Amino acid sequence: MFALLAAAAALQAAAPAAPVESTIEAPGPTGALRGTMLAPATTTRAVALIVPGSGPTDRDGNNPLGVRAQPYRLLAEALASRGIATVRIDKRGLFGSAAAGDANAVTIADYATDVHQWARAARARTGARCVWLMGHSEGGLVALVAAQNPADLCGLVLVSAGGRPIGTVIREQLRANPANAPLLGQAMPALDALEAGRHVDVAGMDPHLLPLFAPPIQNYMISLLSYDPAALIGAVHQPVMIVQGQRDLQIGETDARRLAAADSGARLVLVANANHVLKAVATDDRAANIATYGDPALPLAPGIADPIADFILSSGGIAGSR
Repeated sequence: MFALLAAAAALQAAAPAAPVESTIEAPGPTGALRGTMLAPATTTRAVALIVPGSGPTDRDGNNPLGVRAQPYRLLAEALASRGIATVRIDKRGLFGSAAAGDANAVTIADYATDVHQWARAARARTGARCVWLMGHSEGGLVALVAAQNPADLCGLVLVSAGGRPIGTVIREQLRANPANAPLLGQAMPALDALEAGRHVDVAGMDPHLLPLFAPPIQNYMISLLSYDPAALIGAVHQPVMIVQGQRDLQIGETDARRLAAADSGARLVLVANANHVLKAVATDDRAANIATYGDPALPLAPGIADPIADFILSSGGIAGSR
């Protein structure tokens, strides 16, 4: 009996302490930007800011359009176990950051400004000399734009990030789904106009296209379509890692390789069975892949968190020297 109690006490003593979660704020244009910090219970060896993807994506990586996979929360928990603190955020105008501004009246440059506010807030909270940017999907573009000003930043981790101008990616995504065929005659000229900096008249446009071309977001789309990620990464002189799942239905290996080709010092990691929400998928079946988007119980795909942690820590952690 006493031996069993002693063994149980020893196991309890050996269990790692749980990471510490706390709220964190940064100044926004009209109110506070809000997020969550998850820090190791012991020594913090590095600090990373998770920059969310497109649309109404929250700090956990979920959105009300059906994504409940919480990849950012899972990634934060995995990194905390390796000594890396993370800040995951709600974007300007959304969720906890609703008072910070109009969610539609933003540009990529605005988001990059917010990233620097977050980096300063994270440094003030932790005492770190610099903060790593971990941009997922469209957040990778935001991270690249922010990194054109390297102040407060250690380096970049680009996860499922586009490597081509987003107009090219959107056209590819629209054409990839056979159900979109009747929409292409309206969608393609509208993209051409926005890329040229012109607004689009949506009178008579198919309602299925309005989430992409609605007048309130056209200035944002004009901003989004103006960037070439490969040109941006070529101007970054800090450590860069590119992580791409090979089961990703939204961003492909072509994008990752284009980014890597534009930065000869970047580290490229291809994860064989990871999809866009960083879950494991062992089949080419589209329905099975999409099903993981709604399942928060699934863990992160193997090969995502550990390579990121290894890269950050081997690149200097909070120093980020290259």
